[in-house]
Amino acid sequence: MKITEKEFNVLTGEETITERDETAAEKKEREKLEASITEAQAETKLKNKAKAALLDKLGISEDEARLLLS
Repeated sequence: MKITEKEFNVLTGEETITERDETAAEKKEREKLEASITEAQAETKLKNKAKAALLDKLGISEDEARLLLS
């Protein structure tokens, strides 16, 4: 993956843009972050399904559940 870096020198007003390949450490960190995001999304999806199943079992809507908990 390419990484674009932008530097701005406030004294000279010069802007430097460089593009480089990511390092092995950066790639490992990016992949770790992507995996954790995917895991969090899957966990949220499961929680939402469990909540919906419980509300269905109780026979109440989400709004009614909010009202009960407020």
